[in-house]
Formats: sequence, C-alpha cells, structure tokens
Amino acid sequence: MKISDITTLGFTCLQDQFDDTELAGGYTSDLLSDVMANMGEREVLVTIQAHKNTVAVASLVGAAAVVFCHGRTVDSEVIDAAVKERIALFNTPDSQFTATCKIAGALR
Repeated sequence: MKISDITTLGFTCLQDQFDDTELAGGYTSDLLSDVMANMGEREVLVTIQAHKNTVAVASLVGAAAVVFCHGRTVDSEVIDAAVKERIALFNTPDSQFTATCKIAGALR
C-alpha cells in the first residue's frame, strides 16, 4: 500500500507534499516517547496528538505519514512542519481503533 492509498480508506489528506512510497506498517500511540522507542521507518502513525511535536517525532523515527483521529484539526504550523519533513498528514473522524483496523486491513 502506498501512502496516497490512505485516502481510499476514507481519510482526508491534509498535506500532500510527500514521496509516495510503500508503507512498511503502522503504529498507534499517543505517547510520543513510545513512538520514538518502538515505531519503524516508513510506517504510518495513528494518533490524536495533533501538534507540531508529533511531526518532529515522526521525522525522527522516519515515519511516512501521520493520521490524526477523532476529527482532530491541525494548524498551519503543523502542516508547514510536515511539508518541510515531507511527511504526509491525514485526518479522520474514526477512532484510533477503527483507523488502525482499516490501515492494517489494507496492508495485508
């Protein structure tokens, strides 16, 4: 599954300036220290933490994309940081559980 395919799951793309590579997997967490310790490269992060630090952590671990759940909105500072790091951003009204299940199903 490529990053752009995330939109086929009903998620909205917030930042489309990224390299459309294959996803290696996904990781769901709201604790950014947990993300730093356990998330792999080219994975998609599923979270409710819709702030600039989330993009910084995603960049640090080599994440390909971030999905913000529960309809979380992001400000321009978050989007600008993601553009700079070439990390795709999406949001969804889905819960983290539902979003994770959709992504996991598509990755199989």
